[in-house]
Amino acid sequence: MGHTLQIAVDAKDPHAQADWWAETLGWSVEPTDEAFIRRMVAEGHASASDTAEHRGRLVWRKGAAICPTEQLGLTPRQRVLFQAVPEPKTVKNRVHWDLNLEGGDKEGLRAALESRGATFLYQASEGPFAWYTMADPEGNEFCFG
Repeated sequence: MGHTLQIAVDAKDPHAQADWWAETLGWSVEPTDEAFIRRMVAEGHASASDTAEHRGRLVWRKGAAICPTEQLGLTPRQRVLFQAVPEPKTVKNRVHWDLNLEGGDKEGLRAALESRGATFLYQASEGPFAWYTMADPEGNEFCFG
């Protein structure tokens, strides 16, 4: 019996986080079904306050998801869901993301991520391996090397 995995990430602004991570990973933000959202509001299953406009589209206020572009619309698929929470991140993550640079330019990636709002935290190494630990715009740690 197989399982699929969705990783849920708490966020102050799930749509901004989804945009940031989709660009960082080369993935896509999953599109929303605006007609479905309008129908849920019209039928009383949701209220207008459950929705927002993001980049000119009607979205659910409390969540946004990303997946590999080639998996858009497929079920199952790899998926990261960013969900709104009221409190900010306050302590170190117990889980973090490791990005595989696949021989790319580590310094160039660091500079590009910083220009998009990431924060460099520290450089570390173990044996022949060296990596950077950074934080995304909401403070979630991730590494690459």
